Amino acid sequence: MTTPGAARNGAHENVTQRRRLVVVGSGIAGLYAALLAADAEAGSAEVVLLSKGQLEHSNTFYAQGGVSAVLEPGEAAPGDTVEAHVADTLAAGAGLNNIEAVRILCTEAVRDIAGLRRYGVTFDADAQGDTALGLEAAHSAPRILHAGGDATGARIARGLIAAVLERAVSGRLRLETGAFVTELTTADGRVTGVNYLQNGELKNLPAAGVLLATGGAGRIFARTSNPSVATADGLALAWRAGAAVGDLEFFQFHPTTMAMPETAGGPPPLLISEAVRGEGAVLLDADGHRFMPDYHPDAELAPRDVVSRSIALHLARTGAPSDSPVFLDARGIEAARGSGFLARRFPTISAATAAAGYDWTAEPLPVSPAAHYWMGGVSTDLGGRTTVPGLFAAGEVACTGAQGANRLASNSLLEGLVFGRRAVESFLSAEPSHDGGKAALDAKLELHPVRAPEGVMTVPDPGPFSRDALGRLMTSAAGVLRTGAELDAAAVQLAQWADSISSTEPADPREHEDRNLLLAARLLVEAARNRTVSVGAHYRADDDHASAPTHSMQRISS
Repeated sequence: MTTPGAARNGAHENVTQRRRLVVVGSGIAGLYAALLAADAEAGSAEVVLLSKGQLEHSNTFYAQGGVSAVLEPGEAAPGDTVEAHVADTLAAGAGLNNIEAVRILCTEAVRDIAGLRRYGVTFDADAQGDTALGLEAAHSAPRILHAGGDATGARIARGLIAAVLERAVSGRLRLETGAFVTELTTADGRVTGVNYLQNGELKNLPAAGVLLATGGAGRIFARTSNPSVATADGLALAWRAGAAVGDLEFFQFHPTTMAMPETAGGPPPLLISEAVRGEGAVLLDADGHRFMPDYHPDAELAPRDVVSRSIALHLARTGAPSDSPVFLDARGIEAARGSGFLARRFPTISAATAAAGYDWTAEPLPVSPAAHYWMGGVSTDLGGRTTVPGLFAAGEVACTGAQGANRLASNSLLEGLVFGRRAVESFLSAEPSHDGGKAALDAKLELHPVRAPEGVMTVPDPGPFSRDALGRLMTSAAGVLRTGAELDAAAVQLAQWADSISSTEPADPREHEDRNLLLAARLLVEAARNRTVSVGAHYRADDDHASAPTHSMQRISS
């Protein structure tokens, strides 16, 4: 085994006769991609799956709503079409989507739903035995497949994990948990493998290709639906290896997470699925007024960026503190659908709210927006290739352009499936060129030295860097509502923190996570400073045209 330095300089060990693919991450994109690569014809790839925690530690495991897909005729909702799914995705994305990526996402969905079923994932059925299809915000028809009611992510993860473990036992793939990737090794401008920490030991693993499937970065904010593993690791790895990134200003806040005190290092706040509003739940303010119709004609079924922003604007308009909750009222669902419906349709949420001391059949739930999903990420083409040869990305860590400025509900699990598969297909084809997708179009975002110009506002001294301090700063300056002055001040503070961190390579994975979070925050703030006009999930309160809560359909260049 070579040293990390030798690997970076190009003198690395020979990869085995079968081309080795290292998959980093154990969410839906990583698990599915690893399985497809391991099952490829004639064992054409040696597959290694690395997870920094246990396999269940992912955003996928917490996903409630489901997977969006227009099924084959006879299975799809009456009148629903792939073209309608494309149109809904483009509308939610405020027109900033890569149209070809959207067409691929929606057209190929049915193929990868079949793939999940082959790996043992079963979806809920209706009373007639057909696949049950739910309606979620900004969808024009019911097309959301769910499993276990509101436990879709956990059911999918468990099914894929079982398939991965079976192949690991049989020797068809190599699995390593507790493996924290610290660096992508490179030679002659291409990725040649990874360095990773495991049980305190730094290891090197050469590879013909590395697929990043590391998920998102919700932990840069004070309040997030993401678990503790969502620390921007893949984005930071790719950036340091020279890969282009895109659309980082677009971070989606889920409007309805339970407004309960959080514990340090504990689980994320309970997310109340979009599907609850799809069934008819409404949002009330502290006075019991249903306010969403005042902000958007689709009310609670408006896109997530609109609902989250409307909550923030309504709190400001009524003079309530910005961190005050609003209330999600599902009592009308139970009244209309009969006693016990909420418990049957949403067993996970029902149990969790009861454990928190709430009976949502009889009282509204206090909810607040929380950082949920990053539309931006490592720029890829339509085959999952990044701008660095040998490096691929899929799932939330990637930016295919399919999500645009705001992700349509339940398109995230779908994107991990479709583009995870396409990344594996690209690796197996060994074709080095890009196919005209996102990565070929994006200019590289740069981080320049930042200092406070005379007259710029400053952040009240947050003290030394800590995750709590970072979360407070990012929530205040780069959350649902943003201004140029606040973003400028945040950029100065983030740069000061970056300068204060030791240049010594840490041996503790948590310190690596801290660096990754700080880098991701700096990149997001820089992208947000560069886009001075509101669009999608990026809302500039200092934009003269930003008073309307609906999102613009205008395409604006980065």
